[in-house]
Amino acid sequence: MQSTRVRYWETKTNKLYKLGWGEGCVSAIDREGRTIWIVHAHRGDGKRFIVRADEKLSAFMELEWAVRACGELF
Repeated sequence: MQSTRVRYWETKTNKLYKLGWGEGCVSAIDREGRTIWIVHAHRGDGKRFIVRADEKLSAFMELEWAVRACGELF
């Protein structure tokens, strides 16, 4: 049975998309063997936000904060 609960980052992705932003998310391993998450949002006019965090949820929260701080969203 699949959960109907929507993840936090899925709601943020949907909101970005509806407002004309594209986004991406990748995980990588740093030099010390830890997983890091890199999330970015971009628009056709050249605006771009990129954040890095130790957890996926933290990365999306940082992205939301960065975009909001510039008055671009939310």
